[in-house]
Amino acid sequence: MADRDIIYLSATELGRRIKSGEISPVEATEAYLDRIEEVEPTLNAFITVLADEAMESARQAESEISAGVDKGPLHGVPVGVKDQIHTAGILTTSASKLRADFVPDEDATVVRNLKRAGAVIIGKLNMTELAFGDPITSAFGVTGNPWDPPRNPGTSSTGSGAATAAFMCATSLGEDTGGSVRGPAANCGLVGLRPSWGRVSRYGVDGASWSLDTIGPISRTVEDCAATIGAIAGYDPRDPYTWDTPVPDYASALGGGISGLKIGLVREFTDPEVSPATSATLDAISVATDVLTELGADVQQVSLPLSPLAGLASRTISAVERAGLHPEWIRERADDFHPNIRVQLMTADLIPGMVYNKAQKMRSMIRAQTLEALESVDVLLMPTSPAPPQVMDLTAGINTEREAASWLNDASFRGLFSMVSGPALSICSGFTTEDGVELPLAMQIAGTPFDEATLLRVAHTYEQATEWHTRRPPI
Repeated sequence: MADRDIIYLSATELGRRIKSGEISPVEATEAYLDRIEEVEPTLNAFITVLADEAMESARQAESEISAGVDKGPLHGVPVGVKDQIHTAGILTTSASKLRADFVPDEDATVVRNLKRAGAVIIGKLNMTELAFGDPITSAFGVTGNPWDPPRNPGTSSTGSGAATAAFMCATSLGEDTGGSVRGPAANCGLVGLRPSWGRVSRYGVDGASWSLDTIGPISRTVEDCAATIGAIAGYDPRDPYTWDTPVPDYASALGGGISGLKIGLVREFTDPEVSPATSATLDAISVATDVLTELGADVQQVSLPLSPLAGLASRTISAVERAGLHPEWIRERADDFHPNIRVQLMTADLIPGMVYNKAQKMRSMIRAQTLEALESVDVLLMPTSPAPPQVMDLTAGINTEREAASWLNDASFRGLFSMVSGPALSICSGFTTEDGVELPLAMQIAGTPFDEATLLRVAHTYEQATEWHTRRPPI
């Protein structure tokens, strides 16, 4: 197989061909490094490319596979990791000047798990500064969207979305607080899974919001997503918030179809009379539900009356928790922040404790309402984002009151399921055209805590009945 074609294989298909001996891990890693060299100047998706380390890992994987060792579907497969996830002896910056020289002494648990699964870590991926949701704030430059570089690739895991969509890594890890796995997946036409809170260890990850953060995969196919979450999930005694509950074989759970499955359309985000989503977004959801119905699902409307407040509540919670992580930074090194992040942190410092408490109470009410709805349906469905990816304003400063209100409204789409603490998955639901550019749209599937398997099964069944995952960005 030509090196150029290797990068277009899904992560799991590449893994199968590596296992069979058709492709070597060294060949695969070289192909991806060549691709990075080709498109990185345009997209700026990486902070650190680990060419030497990746080639060493690839040679080790090749030796292991030749000796009959099988570490799983990602053995020898190049994977990218968001730069807030610690890597021993390798720069880990969180895209901030404040961490520009930070080199951890040990790997994060998810990185250790990837290495245990035989994955080749090919680089550390760009992101928004300290995982805030502003796409222009990285101290290492703005990341572009492979479908149209001036557009937002999704935040805060900007590099994870862009690098995976542009075939610069086979699959990747992001971190999701209010939607930072699902947003990049939506904007880049990918599959992104926010696992249940406590399903994946956060040990060795620079935090953003202790009660919302979780690590999840951003992948090109549902099968790749299942393989990636399968490699990193599980109890970790070093993270007291992980649950000691069995991790299913997600890959084997993909089959079986969805006949008889009950899917609840969240009225507040899918009904054209009340949803703030664009007509293109809602049209794609309508077509997707027709597909799901034809596949045997029972699609019905459900209402979550409090869900439009999820953005306000989740942003309040995350802002206060972020500001409390390193209060000395804003006191002693304020000038080292991007101006937008500095303003957000200083504003968060002024939020009264009673407001944070009210937001947490609202979270409990929204969570209860959502889990009650999930007693009558198997999964919930709604758009991941209200619109396709938009052009970034690289000069944007402090938001006006109107812009801030719109930002909080948009945050409800993904913040809703962040606060529920169950799993939520984004998958491409179609394309639309703006200014002559084809752009991806996405839908979100959510379920009860620790039922990632059902979400993956629904998404895989839908994916196999559509062709969206076969499209390639023009870059």
